[in-house]
Parts: sequence; structure tokens; C-alpha cells
Amino acid sequence: MTRVVMFGATGAVGTEVVRTLVAMEEVGELVLLGRSAFNSLEHPKIRAHIVDVFGPATYAVHLAGADAAICTLGVGQPSKVKRDDFLRIDRDAVLAFGKACKDAEVSHFQLLGSVGADARSLSFFLRSKGQLEEGLRALGFARLSFFHPSMILTPSNRYGLSQALVLALWPRLSPVFFGPLKKYRGIEVEKLGRAMALNLLRDARDTEVLEWTEIMAIEADTAGTLADSRSSSTHEKPRGL
Repeated sequence: MTRVVMFGATGAVGTEVVRTLVAMEEVGELVLLGRSAFNSLEHPKIRAHIVDVFGPATYAVHLAGADAAICTLGVGQPSKVKRDDFLRIDRDAVLAFGKACKDAEVSHFQLLGSVGADARSLSFFLRSKGQLEEGLRALGFARLSFFHPSMILTPSNRYGLSQALVLALWPRLSPVFFGPLKKYRGIEVEKLGRAMALNLLRDARDTEVLEWTEIMAIEADTAGTLADSRSSSTHEKPRGL
């Protein structure tokens, strides 16, 4: 029975990860750490704690005995915050979480990153994502999984007109991306969340970078096995994340 710890589960992707994890027989306990209460669903496997995401000392005790860690913490609208604030949340807090997990002997760390992440990118956003990944690589996890989606398609508009346009247009643009450009295809948040959870079951080592093709393959190959395993004790709150 696997003990999984999650950082930042209250977002759209994180919530979908949780929905899948609690349905997996292999997961015995799911520890959720975040800045706010997790209210999307209830399940006896879940242990949720409000912590200071900038202070590892406030959550280190909850990492003991964890086999895997999943991080979906991030700034929802990077353009709406100052660069220093973005780096503090999206890069520095996550790297501190990674170090705390390594100190607690967590063997597998998974990160929700971005397609194009590169520490040498001219883009501030992609450069910061790449810097984070370089920092996590240096920690020496036995297994490190970087998920690199492009546009994440949610069932509801959370951020106004700009997201409304993206949600309306991106699914129509996806067929244009083929061959090496497939990695830029949009992916439904439910499929991304399932793939992140189900990736824990795959036998892999070292560092893996998972883009659109790999993410969709994981979700398609293993999602069907969950159909009959969803616990009747799960009580889901209304969506609208």
C-alpha cells in the first residue's frame, strides 16, 4: 500500500489527480498539503493539512513514510503577479518541497511543469520552469517525472475572457499540431490528472519528461482499469474549479 503526499492539490489538475488516487487500490493513504483547505471531495484515504508552503518545517512531519510525492502547486495566472512573487511560489517553494521530500527519503517525485521548460529559455516563464527542474534533478531522486502539458483544457472558465477564448479555440487548433508539434496539443484536465496519478503504477527509473503523446498513452492504457474500482465511500463536492 503506497503512501502519497501532494503539494497544491486544490487546483484544477490537483483535484483530478486526487480523484484518481483515491480510487486506486495501490494507494493506502493520501496526504494533501496546501495553503487552503481541500474541499472538493471527501474520502477515508485523505489526510489534508493546511501548511505554510514557504516553510518546510511546517509540513516536514507529514512527509515521513511517503513513497511518492506529486506537486501541482503553481500560480494560476502568472501575468497577474509580480515576477518575484511568481518565482517565490512557482519555483522556490516547489524546490523547497522537493528537498524536504528527498530528506524524508521519498523515492519518486512528480511535477506538473510546462511544455518548453528550459533553464536557458528567453521566456521568463519557461526559464523559471527549467530552473526548477534543474534544481530537482540535482537532488537525486530515484525516479523523477516531469509532466509537460501545453494548454490545459478545463470544463469551466476560471480566468475571464482570455481563458474563454482559449477554451473555445484550442480544441479546434489541436489537429494542426502533428509530428514534432504534437506536444502543443491541448489536453483535458481530467486526462492529465488521471495520467499523473496512474504514472505511479508504471515501472520506470531515473528522470522522464512526459509530453502530450506520453501523457495520453498513460491515460489510455490504464484509465480503464479504474472503472470498477471507484470507492462507494467517496463523496464528491460539486465541481466548478
